[in-house]
Amino acid sequence: MFIGFGYDVHRFKKGRDLILGGVKIKSPKGLDGHSDADVLIHSLMDAMLGAAGLNDIGHFFPNTDAKYKGISSIVLLEFVFKELNRKKFKINNIDMTIIAQVPKIAPYIDEMKEQISKTVSLSKERIAIKATTNEKMGFIGRGEGIAAMSAVSLRKNK
Repeated sequence: MFIGFGYDVHRFKKGRDLILGGVKIKSPKGLDGHSDADVLIHSLMDAMLGAAGLNDIGHFFPNTDAKYKGISSIVLLEFVFKELNRKKFKINNIDMTIIAQVPKIAPYIDEMKEQISKTVSLSKERIAIKATTNEKMGFIGRGEGIAAMSAVSLRKNK
C-alpha cells in the first residue's frame, strides 16, 4: 500500500466562478489561479502523485504554460488518473477536507463525490469529503480564501 498527502490553497477573487471538487458552488467570488483554481482537486492530484512517488502538479501542469490557463481541474485529474493507471496503480480510497469559512460546502458534497467518483473510477463509498471552518482565525477565517487537504491510498497491480 502507498499513501500520499496533498494540500492546496487559493485566495478569493471577484469575477471568477467558485469550483470545488469539479462542482460550481454558489458564491459571490471564486478562487484565483492559473486553472480553475479548484483547491480540492489540486490537493487530490498531489496526494495521488505523491503516493505513486511522482512529481507534483506544478511539474505536470506549470502555471507558466498558457495551455493550462482556465482549464478545468477535472481534465487535469483525468490525466493524473491515467498516469497512475499507466504505472499500474489502483486507488483504494480518498479522504479529503475543505477548510472554508464561507461559503457553506455541505450542500455540494454529494455532487463533488459523484464527479470525482466518475473521474477516477472509484465507488463513492470509497471517497470521503468533509468541510470545516477555520473558526474565524487567519486568512481562511477572515474569508480571504479556501484550503484543502487530501490523503490517498494506492495499491500496485502486478
